[in-house]
Amino acid sequence: MTHSETTRITVYGCGPDEAVLFRELAPGLGVRPAITTAAVSEATGELASGSRCISVGHKTPVTPATLRALGRVGVRYISTRSIGCDHIDVEYAAGLGIHVENVSYSPDSVADYTLMLMLMALRDAKSIVRRTDLHDYRLSDVRGRELRDLTVGVIGTGRIGTAVMDRLRGFGCRILAHDNRPVNRPGYGVEYVPLDALLRRSDLVTLHAPLTAATHHLLDRQRLAQLKDDALIVNTGRGALIDTDALVQELENGRLGGAALDVVEGEEGIFYSDCRDKPLESKALLRLQELPNVVISPHTAYYTDRALCDAVENSLTNCVTFESGIQHG
Repeated sequence: MTHSETTRITVYGCGPDEAVLFRELAPGLGVRPAITTAAVSEATGELASGSRCISVGHKTPVTPATLRALGRVGVRYISTRSIGCDHIDVEYAAGLGIHVENVSYSPDSVADYTLMLMLMALRDAKSIVRRTDLHDYRLSDVRGRELRDLTVGVIGTGRIGTAVMDRLRGFGCRILAHDNRPVNRPGYGVEYVPLDALLRRSDLVTLHAPLTAATHHLLDRQRLAQLKDDALIVNTGRGALIDTDALVQELENGRLGGAALDVVEGEEGIFYSDCRDKPLESKALLRLQELPNVVISPHTAYYTDRALCDAVENSLTNCVTFESGIQHG
């Protein structure tokens, strides 16, 4: 395919900030983007007519019914503007002849945010800010802890987990790591250990594993019970890596020190929406937000100017590469 030819790509669930980037970057790649704010669904599958490739966000599950609708209009490739593919039934898509691929983006966005959440959890930031907003300027009831005195367990050492470990070295803490495929040269100050050992020895555990059938509820009731008393949990990976009900129980009984969560099980349909004037159906999310030692943010760790640009550009590039394969195949 030459640059003089244009490829039509349908972009679903496209926010205003992404739309600017798609329009800016697409012409240079020989792409004509058909942009819609509508989420990909069985009902909106027709919008992809004329596009072999589509780009989707991570906010909407791509169901088998949606995949069938896309297949009927000739879609053969889905690029998700996310690192995870857990919102898409990849196997079912393959059975329909639809290839699914993720994108890479700056790991620094999530890594920086992860460190921020760690420090917020260690310094009781939620209570401090809330009290200060009410003009209560007394010291917090909870004394902070310093990272250099702690052991931090990193579960999942892909690009983001590795970037987190790089940052942690600067704080002088002990770093334990667990991954089914350990990094060959983890660098100084990192000790790879079995998961059970990591949980028993860590003062703070941070999750960066992909969500798969094998990692669903990776931290279940039994594994949460292995954590030290007063341990902290940070999750910027996927909400379902943790059994939320079990976590709430451990926090309510005061055994764990707290949690900082950018992702929560059952967040779909809640996060990214204005819910100020409607009741929340997730009792677990409501309870977590009530607890003084839990920080919640709405799946925003990835959301930086650089990471968003990376995701859009790589989504376009992946589609162009796929189209080139068809042209030359």
